[in-house]
Amino acid sequence: QVQLVESGGGPVQAGGSLRLSCAASGRTSSRSAMGWFRQAPGKEREFVAVIDWWTDSTHYADSVKGRFTISRDNAKNTVYLQMTSLRPEDTAVYYCAVDARGSSVIRAGEADYWGQGTQVTVSS
Repeated sequence: QVQLVESGGGPVQAGGSLRLSCAASGRTSSRSAMGWFRQAPGKEREFVAVIDWWTDSTHYADSVKGRFTISRDNAKNTVYLQMTSLRPEDTAVYYCAVDARGSSVIRAGEADYWGQGTQVTVSS
């Protein structure tokens, strides 16, 4: 089993920044793709960003490109999501996801492991 714990969420004004962290523990593998999803009230969960272990390549949802940056620290089994120029529509619960099968699995929303989520609230 793998446990994922997100942190760093909270309230922020539009235009502000936040950095989310997700620490993995348990039967983790540093050779896992790691990513972020979000779910706003009344909406389906949506993909935000993913970083691949093998290539360290990143992919982003169009809605966050140029504003969010995903990164990882393999030594700490931690993935980060730096969010800048936040907008009220970024308000959501943000979840991290981990899967050793690669970034495409995460992007499809089929990751084996998910965190409990951290709330991000952007006020206008």
